[in-house]
Amino acid sequence: MNTLNYTLKPDFILMGLTDSKEVQLVLSVLFLLIYLVTVLGNIGMILIIRLDVQLHTPMYFFLTHLSFLDLSYSTVITPKTLENLLTSTKNISFMGCFTQMYFFVLLAATECFLLSSMAYDRYVAICKPLHYSVIMSKRFCSALLTGSYVFGTVDSTVNMLCMGTLDFCNSNVIHDFFCDTSPLIALSCSNTHDIEFIIFIFAGSTLLLSLITISASYMSILSTILKISSTSGKQKAFSTCASHILAVTIFYGTMIFTHLKSNKSFSLGKDQVASVFYTIVIPMLNPLIYSLRNKEVKYAMNRIIKKREKGL
Repeated sequence: MNTLNYTLKPDFILMGLTDSKEVQLVLSVLFLLIYLVTVLGNIGMILIIRLDVQLHTPMYFFLTHLSFLDLSYSTVITPKTLENLLTSTKNISFMGCFTQMYFFVLLAATECFLLSSMAYDRYVAICKPLHYSVIMSKRFCSALLTGSYVFGTVDSTVNMLCMGTLDFCNSNVIHDFFCDTSPLIALSCSNTHDIEFIIFIFAGSTLLLSLITISASYMSILSTILKISSTSGKQKAFSTCASHILAVTIFYGTMIFTHLKSNKSFSLGKDQVASVFYTIVIPMLNPLIYSLRNKEVKYAMNRIIKKREKGL
């Protein structure tokens, strides 16, 4: 069996999701439609928030950046996946593979902290409504956003430095549709115990810190909602959080399933389904969740349409 020389930086081969040409065609059409909805949905959400003055609030400030992150990390993965499905070219360069992995980890980790910032925003809005405008100032919101990107960058950089020390020998075939940490570690002929531990600690810390923030925020929110005497008051308070709770549940559920386990236990079946869900499907779902379940966004769309009609 030939041994690959790491110093030559060989191309990797992305095996994708299936060898069946018929299934590849179906998946390519499906993923293309999902990607188009993702692009239109997230760009549409950003434009609606930018164009409607009434949506210039901390909640929608964070939602703008959530749409940007979803659009970005979907774009990091989906176009290359479509290329692999539609053509016979399965290769991805060493640098291209590691670049894809770096930006994916960066954007996904940043989204974890952004979702926790959004949960804190909901906590202040419901539990401390009289102090909301003071606490959630533009400066503080910008600091939370910057912190999210900084932590995401640190997480991704550590991941990249660890992965860069590995030797890849005997095989350059990645049994997945994109370059992720788990399938790459499975290819390595190096001793990966220490590296897996470091990556696990940083990935686990990202998930744990953000989940603790989200859980603490919603425990306080639930306690406050239960103290509201009127049913309509409870429903109104809960409705402001419903979209975020749904988005958090879907995102963290698949992330935890895929990443908080040993990378050597990478499974072609379950892990790939989970990966497809959080890399391709979730970026499409978030704008749908926040628009279909949000009356303020619907009203904003109507106001923008009416303004455009009057301007014609």
